[in-house]
Amino acid sequence: MCGNNMSVPLLADAVTISGAERETAAVIFLHGLGDTGHSWAEALSAIRLPYVKYICPHAPRIPVTLNMKMVMPSWFDLMGLSPDAPEDETGIKKAAENIEAVIEHEIKNGIPAHRIILGGFSQGGALSLYTALTCPHQLAGIVALSCWLPLHRAFPQAANNSMNKDIHILQCHGEMDPMIPVRFGALTAEKLKGMVTPSKVQFRTYPGVMHSSCPQEMMAVKEFIEKLLPRI
Repeated sequence: MCGNNMSVPLLADAVTISGAERETAAVIFLHGLGDTGHSWAEALSAIRLPYVKYICPHAPRIPVTLNMKMVMPSWFDLMGLSPDAPEDETGIKKAAENIEAVIEHEIKNGIPAHRIILGGFSQGGALSLYTALTCPHQLAGIVALSCWLPLHRAFPQAANNSMNKDIHILQCHGEMDPMIPVRFGALTAEKLKGMVTPSKVQFRTYPGVMHSSCPQEMMAVKEFIEKLLPRI
């Protein structure tokens, strides 16, 4: 395999599930606050497709304002979890650049951008939305679980140079989420429909589910990936 992982810091220790056959597509999935790539690599391995490579990077460890400046894995600093909370604009943009570097590494290694899905859960889902909607590469889709759109006031202008105005988005949310209320997810879905082709945005909610995933949601994720990344 050509390309040096060490030149892309997030790939140096990312959890990667290699395809069982020739890899023709990739899913890059970003974990939530305080987690690592291992838990989502395990969840994705249960719904894996043999020709898809799954990459689950680990966020850097930084002090998080929301958690009394405790140091933990976090893609960017969080000050609050409401639509009007202040945001770490510099950190969000830097994190998006780091994820774009992972995308570009896969493109250089032979997986075209239109065969790459970017996704994540909670803070990772937020970063996947921001990165894809400001990305100069045309991706296959976004999986956004229990999350929100960071720097939402900057859109749609922030997406002016994006190649993803026509991207498919699967957004899922637990209806009993106590951390990021489903209402915040619904507001995000409405915002997204004003930026990309509205029919391409799916917003699914799951009764009784809190700030976590569930088997029905993972099946929706599997179907979304299969549809957008068919075998070639």
